[in-house]
Amino acid sequence: METESEPYVRLASLRQLHQVMADMNTARSLADTLQTVADGAVNALGYEMAGVNLVRPDGDLVVAAFSGNSAAESLITGRVGSRDAWERRLTMGEHWGDLVFIPHTEGWVLDDDDVPQWFTDGPAPRFEDEWHPADRLFAPMYTPGVPGGACGELLGVISVDRPRNGRLPGAWGREALQMYAFQAAIAISNARLRSNMQRALVRLEREQQALRASEESFRQAFEYAPSGMAIAEMGGEQHGRILRTNDALCRLLGRPASAMRRYSFSDLVHPEDIGTLLRTSAEGGRAELRLGRRDGSYVWVSLRNSVVADAADGPRFLLTHVEDIEERKRRELQLAHRASHDSLTGLPNSAELRSRLSARLCRRPAHALDAAYGHPPAFEGPTGHGFEFAPGAEPYEGYDHHVHTVAPEGEQDDGTKGLAVLFCDLDGFKSINDRFGHNAGDAVLIEVARRLSQGVRDGDTVARLGGDEFVILADGLGRADAQDLAVRLRNEIIQPIRAEGRAVRVGASFGIGWAHCGMTADEVLKSADERMYVEKRSRPKQHRRAG
Repeated sequence: METESEPYVRLASLRQLHQVMADMNTARSLADTLQTVADGAVNALGYEMAGVNLVRPDGDLVVAAFSGNSAAESLITGRVGSRDAWERRLTMGEHWGDLVFIPHTEGWVLDDDDVPQWFTDGPAPRFEDEWHPADRLFAPMYTPGVPGGACGELLGVISVDRPRNGRLPGAWGREALQMYAFQAAIAISNARLRSNMQRALVRLEREQQALRASEESFRQAFEYAPSGMAIAEMGGEQHGRILRTNDALCRLLGRPASAMRRYSFSDLVHPEDIGTLLRTSAEGGRAELRLGRRDGSYVWVSLRNSVVADAADGPRFLLTHVEDIEERKRRELQLAHRASHDSLTGLPNSAELRSRLSARLCRRPAHALDAAYGHPPAFEGPTGHGFEFAPGAEPYEGYDHHVHTVAPEGEQDDGTKGLAVLFCDLDGFKSINDRFGHNAGDAVLIEVARRLSQGVRDGDTVARLGGDEFVILADGLGRADAQDLAVRLRNEIIQPIRAEGRAVRVGASFGIGWAHCGMTADEVLKSADERMYVEKRSRPKQHRRAG
């Protein structure tokens, strides 16, 4: 990731980093989680080598995972460094937020301590921000603390060596590594919790006496888990009723424990996710869904079930782990928005425009069915009035909820309301770019996008097709309505625009096309584009741009 120019980071790199973080939280064991953390620092963050130093119960740190160099991995994996030596390292050098960078000018004093390390060879730096072979960079990991509070205890340290681009990490690289260490600490803590709970469940299944022996340890693991936990009844008339919740789940949903006992998860889940919940209510079931908060809002969670068995009567309780994934879902939505919207204006882009337009159109034109009956047929079933759809054909109005899109006929307003497609091309825009620069041009495009968005109704679509071309989809308009809309939008656009400290003007040419079933999205756009050029050529050049 650091090989890319900051702050411009490819969407693919963000997806790769997101995928690594997701893998950390879905690893099968603590060992897999630790190795995933080390591999992710190499594969997603772009360092040549990375190691995960984990705090042991005695306080010292052991190299629990390593990635990037097989020779180094075999040499130092499993070796231990004293806590005192590590504390010394974490108080030296430069502190980049939670990160610790020890430049080669200071790190030589650490060459003889007992912390396992791998020395790389290479030439001395030629530039001020070039990585030196003896530079050291550490990302401490702390156990998750109270939201908004101080960090918890030291869980371990991620050590990385030499970014692939040979440069010291910039602002983005530092932020990414610090965020990665924070997420890794959560994943390792959860992996430890899952491991402890799985061992407890095995003991519960093997013998009844182990239930009493492990009750206190299970209670602590349950009560103090950093993510939400719940125990629900399994089977019987009260199947699914919540019996017990921990503080983390109560805080997440804003509901006291006493109130939680009045509900089952089916009472709390978002109505659209009830099917997902029902498919998950079994041993090993897992899903991502929305749970209701006390204030009426919903939060995205990852829900995972395990069965607590009774030796005599079989399965009795469902242990549910609830993890807050609201932030990840928000990022996924942001990524989806970036993929479907123009980065400059924030409007839907060309791909999103075609998607929205195609969703309204089917391959069978509306007038083809009208002609068969002399009027729109009212279907009562898949083959109403003896008519069947051809394979691959889209259904007619009243069939499978599809409503055919029709267009006004002729050049006069016949009262038909249709889906108008207004193709807008700016007049005089190129001269603004040539005279005042692209910054001024960008400012004009942003302001034009704002004026177009404010000039249409809620539910209409304003998209940027590319360059200085925009498209408006406006449903339920007649010919006169569409012409009036084009005039109003043109009058808005020709008003002066402030760009780079000066007032500039652009004009606009509009072509009005009409969408109807039987056309493709490209055919609709081509029709509106051709009408726009007819309109542009019909006006004298001096009248195309006001001012």
